[in-house]
Amino acid sequence: MNSVGEGCTELKREYDQCFNRWFAEKFLKGDRGGDPCTDTFKKYQHCVRQAIKDKDIPVDGVDFMGPNRDEGDKPQS
Repeated sequence: MNSVGEGCTELKREYDQCFNRWFAEKFLKGDRGGDPCTDTFKKYQHCVRQAIKDKDIPVDGVDFMGPNRDEGDKPQS
């Protein structure tokens, strides 16, 4: 599946591959250590946010949540 932004699709594939490899080769075998895909996810997340902005996709009221959420990602009140 492609990403919301054409320029983000390769980052999405890179993250998906990293996550699937980590999940199958580490997590399911009991290695619950850190997620090596965090940096790739953050790059992909930034790209998607920019694509949403560029395409003027309304996301008012949507909270972007997750374990890798940065302080700057919190919705404005």
